[in-house]
Amino acid sequence: MSTALSRLFFALVALFLAAPLIVIAGVSVNEMRSLTFPPVGFSLAWYGEIFTDPGWRGALTVSVLIALGAATLAVAIALPIAYSLWRRVSAVGRIIQTLGISPFVLPPVITALGALSLWATVGAYGAWYTVVISHAIFFTSLPLVTISLGFSTIDREVTEAARTMGADDRTVLTTIVLPMIVPYIVSGFAFAFVLSLNEYIVAYMTVGFTLETVPIKIFNALRYGYTPTMASISILFVAVAVAVFGTVAWFGDLPKLLGAWRAGDEK
Repeated sequence: MSTALSRLFFALVALFLAAPLIVIAGVSVNEMRSLTFPPVGFSLAWYGEIFTDPGWRGALTVSVLIALGAATLAVAIALPIAYSLWRRVSAVGRIIQTLGISPFVLPPVITALGALSLWATVGAYGAWYTVVISHAIFFTSLPLVTISLGFSTIDREVTEAARTMGADDRTVLTTIVLPMIVPYIVSGFAFAFVLSLNEYIVAYMTVGFTLETVPIKIFNALRYGYTPTMASISILFVAVAVAVFGTVAWFGDLPKLLGAWRAGDEK
């Protein structure tokens, strides 16, 4: 009886958590131009409008490009930090690691205000690259954590054996270390990409309305009325997140990537 009650409880919790998404999905296929639920009729036209309307298509393109740039830069920052800490633990390295994690620990509005002050001071406020750099700094914590986990799973006896056989540091890095941590690099990139795609506060504080990402476009669209297009692009973003994280989980062993496995554990 207790097992049945437990299953019923978890089913109710799952339904409660999924309810907003169910409502948004229903609204996104509404035939009428209004946020009505249950939907009146059925139409996928609002999904098509994401790609046919210049405003939404432009915002989607900008969001994807910013997310790609931010995720790439975040990995480029995190990888050498994690590698240096793996090679030699030092007080300076720990401080740098803490600084790398701190932006994600702080409330986003604090990071956003700091970015606003910085770019306004140097006269770059509103430039497209400010949001890329700001997002990269904000989300560096994600690849830094996953890549550090990757380095922690490497058996140092393997690299020592390679050096004994005459391999230099560069050869060890390119032929042994990097291939072993590629899944962790990819997962860190994926996490940063998805979160950058959906981030609003930092983007708004760095570029305002001079450059419209999808979250900013949704906020602007609210001033002119509510349309199912906003719901459809929300569902699209959820689908992208599920696809990205699902791919990472399928090919990269998600529990291992999240640190549930350590070197020395049974494989």
